[in-house]
Amino acid sequence: MLIGCKSGMDMSSDYYVVTPEVLEAVGGEVPYTVTGTFPAKFFPKKVICTATPELRWNGGSVKGQSVTLQGESVQGNNRVVNYKNGGTFTFKDAFKYQPEMATSELYVTFSASKNGKSIEIAPVKIADGVLSTAELYSETAKGANTVPSQDAFQRIIKQAQNANIMFVIQQANVRSSETNSDAVKALKESMVNYAADTKNYAIENVQVSAYASPDGGVKLNDRLASQRETNAAKYIGNEIKKAKIETEVESNYTAQDWEGFKELVSNSNLQDKDLILRVLSMYDDPERREAEIKNLSAVYKDLAADILPQLRRARLTLNYQIIGRSDDEIRDAFKSEPKSLSIEELLYAATLTSDKAEKKNIYNTVTTNFPNDYRAFNNLGEIAFNDGDLATAESNFRKALQLNSSAPDANTNMGLLCLAQNKAADAATYFAKGGDSKANQEALGNMYIAQGQYERALSALRGSNTNAEALAMIMVKDYAGAKRVLGAVKNADANTAYLLAVAAARTNDAAAVTQNLRNALALDPSIREKIKNDIEFAKYQSAIASL
Repeated sequence: MLIGCKSGMDMSSDYYVVTPEVLEAVGGEVPYTVTGTFPAKFFPKKVICTATPELRWNGGSVKGQSVTLQGESVQGNNRVVNYKNGGTFTFKDAFKYQPEMATSELYVTFSASKNGKSIEIAPVKIADGVLSTAELYSETAKGANTVPSQDAFQRIIKQAQNANIMFVIQQANVRSSETNSDAVKALKESMVNYAADTKNYAIENVQVSAYASPDGGVKLNDRLASQRETNAAKYIGNEIKKAKIETEVESNYTAQDWEGFKELVSNSNLQDKDLILRVLSMYDDPERREAEIKNLSAVYKDLAADILPQLRRARLTLNYQIIGRSDDEIRDAFKSEPKSLSIEELLYAATLTSDKAEKKNIYNTVTTNFPNDYRAFNNLGEIAFNDGDLATAESNFRKALQLNSSAPDANTNMGLLCLAQNKAADAATYFAKGGDSKANQEALGNMYIAQGQYERALSALRGSNTNAEALAMIMVKDYAGAKRVLGAVKNADANTAYLLAVAAARTNDAAAVTQNLRNALALDPSIREKIKNDIEFAKYQSAIASL
């Protein structure tokens, strides 16, 4: 739209084609392609003209890349426009998006001269802008599911205590030297103590696993291992009876302990241990294995002295439970003596209440008592983020990441915060460390919207029934799908209603536009100016003016 007075270069706006017709924000930018056409006998031969796209809004403007054109008689290296036939020129560029661009107009401005003297050509409006619906990702991110740090509290912790009773070669009798060993005495003492302290411990059973070393033949070893099982089980059973403990003794035996043999050899310093292990891998038959190993006469002496005696045993295993505090005990302890609680108990305590202030109190206690653990800081940040207090959320997320920079939960949450602050590039860095959690996938979906990757966003968000999923559907023009998803959003908010209004506007449903904007304003009156300036609703302004 070149309009001139004294220049004689008048052009109709019809000579410009703008794509898209209404400018739209995509991935943080406002891309545009403008093609201008000079009709025949229009562009003077001695004129040089620089055309510049300029996006203007109330209080600001930004210019794009210029194109310089010249007539046939001008000496220069610019694009020449033939006077007789006319010609075309194209701008293809993108403005960096700013929220103020929501109500703006695209102009072409000119700087021209003829024979070295400036001539005036008025700037011309060629398009309206900017559709900024995709930029709502910063709002959908605020409503995305954050990731709380989990406690590792277990009220019941299973434990096992072992002791070995060793046997002489080809013997099955339980010797007093073995029953008086430190390990066996410690196991019996624990058994008595745990049986007496039923509040904090529960004995499940005692297991006896008896073995014979793999020398001496299968038949002999089967009988020997069975006798060792019987004698060891009888011994520990009598000890349980004397202590008046109610528990079961479960027993089994292994005739030839090849697995134990393999483990001991692997961990030994035997010079030819690789040769022995190769024999084990070559033969499955136990008697063939034994014969081949005995053929290694130099090695066998070391095996007989150092390895085989360790396999002639019965292993006693005391299986028991450590019983932690009950929920009520944890609550009471926090009120009376919070320092008595472990970090896992404290973090668990926060899950026992739905009161936000109480949760914050517990997490603040954790940060005081356990300042080097990131989890409470992350959870305090999560509470602040969900309350819309982004400054407090950022402070806590940063503290969490200072303590554990690779924590997936804190990284996902920090990424969401960046999206809420319109910092999509920073968000990508954090999401890369966010792991494969469902919440991180949802967060990535929001980021893909910010990047203009709408199909990819939809893939990440599919089935989440969130505002973000609906926004992605709107951006791929699936308006029916967007309406369906928005109707299923669990905690519908002003953004839900706003997106419903956008979907209605794009499907020419004026009544639904009005009703949904009314609903959005009822939930968040602060968006009134946004509604007024949103080009999505330009043709409905008369209908919604009274809202």
